[in-house]
Amino acid sequence: MDSENLFQETKDALQARGVDLEKLADIVLLMQQRHSPELTKKQALENILGVLKKREVQHAVLTGVMIDEVVENKKTNNPIKKLVEEDDGLYGVDETLALSIVNCYGSIAASNFGYLDIIKPGIIKDFDTDGKQVHTFLDDILCAIAAAACSRYAHNK
Repeated sequence: MDSENLFQETKDALQARGVDLEKLADIVLLMQQRHSPELTKKQALENILGVLKKREVQHAVLTGVMIDEVVENKKTNNPIKKLVEEDDGLYGVDETLALSIVNCYGSIAASNFGYLDIIKPGIIKDFDTDGKQVHTFLDDILCAIAAAACSRYAHNK
């Protein structure tokens, strides 16, 4: 699949799960306001889209969404199914997958990811606490995308 189609598939997969990239841009603004008060929501969104254009990020997003959906739709009897359904605290594969996104953007992204994973602001909390769907991987992926967008902005500033 070519890069542009994969980019569109990634945005579509996020949208299908209910992700509003504008709300994710709000988190980038929240994280960067102390360091870059001139940052606009438009610039934050542009940096999110820039992150989503990286092939490694696309692969991580699509993989995480697929795993959440397979478990949610009860299409597996794998012993890991219950750990994913319940977002078990000792199951760290979701963070590991999200870190593959963070690792593309360096130490700023890494520290922001850890912070976002703890405080879970805005849309991240919405997905973390949604009892209707499985978002075990998605909430961490959203932390990673926002953290990477902060880093991308900082490095290009």
